[in-house]
Amino acid sequence: MKHPISKHRQAAIISIASYTLLACATSLFYSNLQAQTVTSAAKRGEPVTLNFVNADIEAVARTMATLTGRNVVVDPRVKGTITLTTERPVTPAVAYSQFLATLRLQGFTAVNAAGLDKIVPEADAKLQSGPVFTGQAAAGGQIATTIFKLNFENANNLLPILRPLISPNNTINVNPGNNTLVITDYADNLNRLGRIIAALDVANATDVEVIPVRNVSVTDMAPMVMRLLDSPPSGATATTEASYKTTVIAEPRSNSLIVRAANAGRMALVKSLARSLDQPLLNGPNGDAGNIYVVYLKNADATKLATVLRAAMAGTPASSSPGPSSGQGQGPIPVNLSSAPNSAALPVTPSPSPSTGGGIQADPMTNSLIITASEPQYRQLRAVIEKLDARRAQVYVESLIVEVNTQKAAEFGIQWQGPIGRSGDSLIGLLGTNFGTGGKNILQLATQAGTGSVVPGKGVNIGAVQRNNGVYFLGFLANFLETSGAGNVLSTPNLLTLDNEEAKIVIGQNVPFVTGQFTNTGGGSNNGSVNPFQTIERKDVGLTLRVKPQISENGTVKMSIFQEVSSVDQTSVGAASGLITNKRSIESNVLVEDGAVVVLGGLLQDDYAGNQEKVPGLGDVPWLGNLFKSESRSRKKTNLMVFLRPVVVRDGAATNALSLDRYDLMRTTQQRAQPVPSSLVPINEGPVLPASEN
Repeated sequence: MKHPISKHRQAAIISIASYTLLACATSLFYSNLQAQTVTSAAKRGEPVTLNFVNADIEAVARTMATLTGRNVVVDPRVKGTITLTTERPVTPAVAYSQFLATLRLQGFTAVNAAGLDKIVPEADAKLQSGPVFTGQAAAGGQIATTIFKLNFENANNLLPILRPLISPNNTINVNPGNNTLVITDYADNLNRLGRIIAALDVANATDVEVIPVRNVSVTDMAPMVMRLLDSPPSGATATTEASYKTTVIAEPRSNSLIVRAANAGRMALVKSLARSLDQPLLNGPNGDAGNIYVVYLKNADATKLATVLRAAMAGTPASSSPGPSSGQGQGPIPVNLSSAPNSAALPVTPSPSPSTGGGIQADPMTNSLIITASEPQYRQLRAVIEKLDARRAQVYVESLIVEVNTQKAAEFGIQWQGPIGRSGDSLIGLLGTNFGTGGKNILQLATQAGTGSVVPGKGVNIGAVQRNNGVYFLGFLANFLETSGAGNVLSTPNLLTLDNEEAKIVIGQNVPFVTGQFTNTGGGSNNGSVNPFQTIERKDVGLTLRVKPQISENGTVKMSIFQEVSSVDQTSVGAASGLITNKRSIESNVLVEDGAVVVLGGLLQDDYAGNQEKVPGLGDVPWLGNLFKSESRSRKKTNLMVFLRPVVVRDGAATNALSLDRYDLMRTTQQRAQPVPSSLVPINEGPVLPASEN
């Protein structure tokens, strides 16, 4: 049997009796009765007419759950009654939206989490696990969280604009890392905020405009205008977005400002500042600066640059610069050279007639130039200064200095002595050979070895003694010696210097050399007050490297090189004549490409020496002749090679990268050079550089 109301499918009329203002129990009874009536009278999805008057919130929520098919849970803290009525039938979705709007007026709201609508106090809704959207939120009156990604505007700038548009119980936060806004509020308000954000998040940079300047140098005006624009007003937050930053560039050739502003207002501000600053100089005797200009240099040396500019201006005709007296003289411009170094060498001829020239002085304390000139000539000088006051490139020179020397020596000799005759003969002869000196001579060794004044020579010594008349004497001596030596000196000094500036590194010792002395040799009492003394001169002994690089336009590096390796001859230490130093040096000019390797030096010395002592005739007999001769040979070979590799460093980033690379290399070397752990010695750690901050 069909339900009686099914005959009228267009609308289901729900009649609910009015509540009276009786006790709370009676009100709850009628609320439950209305909920049961709506449930039994209407089917899900059909239009309904609402007529809740002072109905309990929980009862109305259960009714809405039945009509819409939602799972609705009411927080125990949600208490009270609501009035919800409609004049004509509405769909369940519209009815649920009106229910949420009524809850919002009561200070409650619904939060959807995993298909469950939780009705909670509005102040706690932001703490619930509600839906999170990116961009636009879903329509409805529930609490949601939306993340807005900004493309042009700074999120911090929109924060004070959007905060008053959000309900007090909800939040808005900024993530500066990715320039986003995180807003928790009702979904319908989030959609409104999204439209506002979309309208504000646009690129408002204006087109490029050229502002001509007539009375002031744009090179001086541009930094001043940029400083005023970059300074935010009191209480405002400066934006760092590149899209909204106003750019002002000086164009010295036409003396104009090239401006690209964030918006039309900023462009008007730049024009207003330019008009205010573009004023003619005061002509009174107490005018501000008159025709005296101060130019602060960034990279160049003021003293050297002043000399260059004075020399350039000295060769410029006075008529080349426009001015009121440009046609009165054609001679060189008179300039003040009182403080210029080597000013006498400059071909400056004073001119008796007035001209538009001026003085160029340097202030070393502030590294600035003081220029006295007319405005046109100052602009000309300023353009030259801008080109000369550029950052100079640097050259990092890696060097490898290798010195290899080898020496070999060999000695071989046989000597013998013996008497000829018998004991008691009136004449006894001696026959034998003796070669060399000192411990290598058989006679000296036989006669002086007992006293200790002569000892056998180095190497293997084989001897034989004979007894004659009860006395032993050395009758045979053979000595063999072979020596070899090798040395390898490796140095890797590295230098970093400015282009066209000499750099020097010295690694060695400062050795004293006696240059004169006085000794009190008199024995009289009158000379007792005279003290002996010595005069000493100290010199560097070791490794010295001087390099002066010059970078050409195509990147080729010209280097003036001086390299010296010196050492003290150990055989001269303590000698009365003084110390002897060994020195090997190279001085040359070379061309090398950026990053390429060039080699200097080569074979420096190859010495050979041979000495032979023998008995004529007998010493030449094959094999047997070795018994009648002594022979020594030696050879010494020295190589010195210098490898250089220049690397051009043109900016601060390259310098920083190079420094960090060498810093990390040194730190790694220190980490590897830690002492072997020991339980006996408590110190088991060596110093290590701190980690670099990239």
